[in-house]
Amino acid sequence: NLLSGFLLLSKPGIRLYVIIPLLLNTLLFASTIYFGVHRLNELIEWLTSNWTWTEWLSWILWPIFVLVALTIVFFCFSIIANLIAAPFNGFLAQAVARHLQGKTPKADANLKSLSVELISGFKSEVIKLVYFMTRAAPLLLLFFIPFIQAFAPIIWFLFGAWMLALEYMEYPMSNHGMLFPEVRSNLTEKRALTLSFGISVMLLTMIPILNFVAMPAAVAAATRIWIDRVNADSEFDQQMISKN
Repeated sequence: NLLSGFLLLSKPGIRLYVIIPLLLNTLLFASTIYFGVHRLNELIEWLTSNWTWTEWLSWILWPIFVLVALTIVFFCFSIIANLIAAPFNGFLAQAVARHLQGKTPKADANLKSLSVELISGFKSEVIKLVYFMTRAAPLLLLFFIPFIQAFAPIIWFLFGAWMLALEYMEYPMSNHGMLFPEVRSNLTEKRALTLSFGISVMLLTMIPILNFVAMPAAVAAATRIWIDRVNADSEFDQQMISKN
């Protein structure tokens, strides 16, 4: 599934929603590093102009700066990239759906006013946060219970995978007017499919370099899963019910 997500990212009309956040993130880090280089250069010039014997410090400060900069980029690039890309994910899911189906999601036809949609979206986020906290807190306690604590990392990993799947599947499903409770209800009926998708996303985020594009690939893959499996099966079930 994730492989299909990667392949979709290069398609016309889709790659724009991947390139723009990536460029913004790169620009942000490049500006930060440039500022750091400028300030460090000023510091070295100030030190050497006042104390000539400190010239040797530049041979130490520059390697330290490069090491710190690389560390920050490695650990923070994907985190900041995800924050910047988040507002684009809904549009990315729409672009993928348009590519796969040749049409825009239907939900736009009966949208309420913008204010009502914003309020609904805010309520959905609050419900999602409550859902996470009410389950994360008890799961964390498992780490302190003898014998059970040996299985706590596995349980926490599976819970994290489940939350990732809900997070990314919500983008294409919310484009069809679904809020988090309905998203969760639909995906709970396909727990194995949802969990396997979440595990693959979780593993991808642990791979250096590839984790930079983990989010857009997951959104694209989630959209394909919604169209090919979740929504398709729901429509089939509804047709069978109507026939009966």
